[in-house]
Amino acid sequence: MSATALAQAVRVTKRFGSQAAVAEVSLEVRPGEIVGLLGANGAGKTTLIRILLGLLRPTSGSSLLFGAPPSRTGRNRLGYVPQGLGLYDDLTVAQNIRFVTATYGVPAAAVVVPPDLAGDQDALVGRIGLGRQRQLAFACAVAHDPALLVLDEPTSGVNPLARARLWDRIHERADRGVGVLVTTHHLQEAQQCDRLIVMASGRGVVAGTLAEVLAGRTAVLVDAPSWSEAFAALSDAGSLVTLAGTRVRVADRSPDEVRAILAAASVEARVDVVPASLDETMVLVAAPPPGT
Repeated sequence: MSATALAQAVRVTKRFGSQAAVAEVSLEVRPGEIVGLLGANGAGKTTLIRILLGLLRPTSGSSLLFGAPPSRTGRNRLGYVPQGLGLYDDLTVAQNIRFVTATYGVPAAAVVVPPDLAGDQDALVGRIGLGRQRQLAFACAVAHDPALLVLDEPTSGVNPLARARLWDRIHERADRGVGVLVTTHHLQEAQQCDRLIVMASGRGVVAGTLAEVLAGRTAVLVDAPSWSEAFAALSDAGSLVTLAGTRVRVADRSPDEVRAILAAASVEARVDVVPASLDETMVLVAAPPPGT
């Protein structure tokens, strides 16, 4: 692990009874980089974050925040947006801002209010909609210029334009040297990250840049006169199939297996090997190891 890391987890495991919510996951976040935690709901992303912040104790392994065990002092140097946002629904936008800035000892003017919220200062947060709530939570999280941002599903429920604007703000912070750890299940957001850690069933199943995560992984592309017949035959055989226009993609079969399935269903088609998409890669790496 790097001595300059802002946050580190070393072979962290967290069990609840006999269930491992996180199983021997390691990661680090360095200044100026955006690290993405990818995985389906229930993959263990939020549990890992809570361990990093010292909100949960690991069953085994260790975590460090700014080079020391997580503490209140360390947490004062980070901006955290949990899935629940940490806002008070029964307070107005302005009151939430005053509460957060008073907590960090900065003026209320330190919160740069997003344009979408400019006319909502006196509105109860519980009535402004989830997308605008997320924008407010992010604005509050960066008011004290944290060295580390931890964002748990920050764009969930946000419309595409607001999502793009939020990512612009995240990149602005990273360009200033702030480290960012962000969880998401929006796979298209992976390209926004410098490094990725893909989690499945509590395990860190693959890590690296987007190119490294995708490297060497392939899918099968099926071009058939009747795409619907090809899709049906492969789906009925239990294959993982998706559509790309009118062509069928198969993530979990070899070309020979695909040809055999199509031949058995009397479906004519051209079968080619192509690079796997991130969606397909996520499925492939999340598959249980053989024999489990």
